[in-house]
Amino acid sequence: MARVSQEHLAARRRQILDGARRCFTRNGFHATSMQDVLQETGLSAGAVYRYFRSKDDLITAIAMEVFDDVGSAFADAARAEDPALPDVLLPAVLCRVLGRRSDTTPALALQVWAETLRNEELASRMREGYARVLSSWIKIVHTYQERGLMPKDATAEDVARALIGAAQGFLVQQALFGPLDPHVLRTGLRGLMAMDVPEPTH
Repeated sequence: MARVSQEHLAARRRQILDGARRCFTRNGFHATSMQDVLQETGLSAGAVYRYFRSKDDLITAIAMEVFDDVGSAFADAARAEDPALPDVLLPAVLCRVLGRRSDTTPALALQVWAETLRNEELASRMREGYARVLSSWIKIVHTYQERGLMPKDATAEDVARALIGAAQGFLVQQALFGPLDPHVLRTGLRGLMAMDVPEPTH
């Protein structure tokens, strides 16, 4: 029997994940069964269970796929000597992530965040992913400070968490209220960055 190529295995795994994403987006995690995934993909139980032992495995794989995509984009920015400013960087990363699966990512993000409250394994993986994104953003903020673009006394971790929160909030708005152009973040952040904050009076 001919050996199955890595390309075939990757394509089959992709087929299963894409089918599961559609099911989860349409019906939610808890209303979706593995049988639903089998019907959506047109594959046998053996073919699906070869890659994923359970629905929880599918949920975790989908969640980490998005986190890895986001994390790699911010890691690339952190390694740059001259990273783009937040009003350019955040929309660019969101466009990159949403451009591939804009029909499913925001709604799935909300479901994943809720699922972490009951699924400790998923919560642990999400904490690891978040820690990597936070670390990248802290490095980016330090670079802004070294270039004189941000006050030295700004706490890098606080700034990083605020910027991550802006991206998360964008996904929440899109999931709850409908399509939203990521570039609204650009104009919004530019407005905030241009604020003339008065010196405190004593």
